[in-house]
Amino acid sequence: MTIHHLDCAGMCPAGGRLLLGSGGLLTGRIVGHCLLVETEDGLVLVDTGLGTGDVADPRRLGTAFRLTMRPQLSLARTALHQVRALGYSPLDVRHIVLSHLDLDHAGGLGDFPHARVHVLADELRAARARATRNEQDRYRPAQWAHNPLWVEHEATGDPWFGFEAARPVSEAVPEVLLVPLRGHTRGHSGIAVRDGDRWLLHCGDAYFSHTEVDLATPRCPPGLAAFQRLVSRDDRARLHNQERLRALRHEQGSAVRLFSAHDPFEFDRMRDLVPSAG
Repeated sequence: MTIHHLDCAGMCPAGGRLLLGSGGLLTGRIVGHCLLVETEDGLVLVDTGLGTGDVADPRRLGTAFRLTMRPQLSLARTALHQVRALGYSPLDVRHIVLSHLDLDHAGGLGDFPHARVHVLADELRAARARATRNEQDRYRPAQWAHNPLWVEHEATGDPWFGFEAARPVSEAVPEVLLVPLRGHTRGHSGIAVRDGDRWLLHCGDAYFSHTEVDLATPRCPPGLAAFQRLVSRDDRARLHNQERLRALRHEQGSAVRLFSAHDPFEFDRMRDLVPSAG
């Protein structure tokens, strides 16, 4: 099985290395780390980043996001174009698995309307309700106005490396699991992908910087720390899950490799290991 690492939502917010831990002196660098997984049941796309609809009409991302995150919108960066660059058809993408429905993770849904979209049920309910101002900003219904083929999963399942509830996205794709990591949003999830004799765990937005899961001295750049507190639905749960992820890395580092959705250092290291596109 081949796993491709794609950056589908590059962003350059103000702040630079001192506040964000990456980028230049004045602007930071944040990636949108997605996976394209070749399976016997077709391609599985883990998160979608920003899509062609966002490039065509940036207004659907909202003013606040555009001004603060400064997304680098281009068709070449979208998952759709990177899938094609790898020699596949968009119809080859049979499943999309979402860590959550924030706009920088779900923007490409409309580019793969035939795919089954797997998400935790709590997350889909929150995105539909948009009950708070924060949720009105982070969830953008225009990104799923095409009525995706939703597959809702409950936050239940079998134990997995100390996590009590992991479940395959389908019987046809047993090598891709949803691992609930609530906190950043109501139904946030990690996605585990079997890679030979080990696992990759895409942690979504459970953390933003690789320094947060450092085993010796966990820490977070001040800008990212403030941002995470500001947008978290349940900050206590988010911090608890970060502790669990550090424990997982400490106890099972040879069996499970962790990475987040936005850390450019992790993305560059992972991408160097395998062929990719973009």
